[in-house]
Amino acid sequence: MIEAKGAGVRQEWAPEELLANWTLVDGDWDLVANKSGATRLGFGLLLKFFELEGRFPDVLGEVTSAAVEYVADLVKVPATDFATYTLVGRTAEYHRKQIREALGFRPLRVADEKALAEWLAVEVCPVEPVEDRQREALLVECRARKIEPPGPTRLEKVLVAARGK
Repeated sequence: MIEAKGAGVRQEWAPEELLANWTLVDGDWDLVANKSGATRLGFGLLLKFFELEGRFPDVLGEVTSAAVEYVADLVKVPATDFATYTLVGRTAEYHRKQIREALGFRPLRVADEKALAEWLAVEVCPVEPVEDRQREALLVECRARKIEPPGPTRLEKVLVAARGK
């Protein structure tokens, strides 16, 4: 379900790709059933984004307008409502928790940071000197371990720790 994608968030989607990657299926509908308006649309987009990228978006603009329009049509909410959805606060935290639980992920812990830094230092840094590739390897490993990856600041902290070992 969750697979590694190339660096950065993909912006161009053919209609068949939107259908294959952004369609709400089966249990997705159970998760959005009790939500309405911008909350329903935002949740649906966060869910599909996490499935595709293995992380949550840092800003609304990371979600391509084609995906917003496609999912908005599915959930019967105007696409413009997504601009009012917020990625911070109690509602967004609850949505991320629901999505992590539904997909079998958990939040990053301090012990995970240490273990990931050690893994990077031993397995990746000796053979891959390019920082962007180290970063991508870290994100892929987080997905494999079913851990929500660290945000940008914590991610850099893990990378710096790994390079210092």
